[in-house]
Amino acid sequence: MTPRRGRAKLLSREEIVTRFGPGRDGRVVFTNGCFDLLHAGHVAFLEQARLLGDALVVGINTDASARRLAKGPGRPFVGAEDRALIVASLESVDAVCLFGEDTPAGLIAELAPDVLVKGADYSLDQVVGRELVVEAGGRVALIPLVEGKSTTGLLSRIKEEHE
Repeated sequence: MTPRRGRAKLLSREEIVTRFGPGRDGRVVFTNGCFDLLHAGHVAFLEQARLLGDALVVGINTDASARRLAKGPGRPFVGAEDRALIVASLESVDAVCLFGEDTPAGLIAELAPDVLVKGADYSLDQVVGRELVVEAGGRVALIPLVEGKSTTGLLSRIKEEHE
């Protein structure tokens, strides 16, 4: 099988819902985030998420949406289109779309994934869209993070190196 290039996996919200939304074949897993500085922890997380279904769809915050999350000064460091392309280039990811809202609740409602995934740094009651997914018969999974692999840790090391 020929691997699909990352750009082919960058879809509009409408395309995501048409291809992976209600009426689809297979079990769709959805996760979201900024994915500002992609690292091994992100890769492991996305690989584990993909194992929970037949397709993994990733929602990525636009730059404006990421800024509103107050991740820190100057964030995001990498523009939304580049972040989306990098994530889409991973083998474990089947499709990526950007969302500009503060949360992916609207996208989750439209997509109606079978499995909603977040990192275990969240509690179930903190997962946006949890109620929608569970009420539709889906489930929420929390995936353990890889110890020592985080954007915050990476930024701390970079800062220490340049002080």
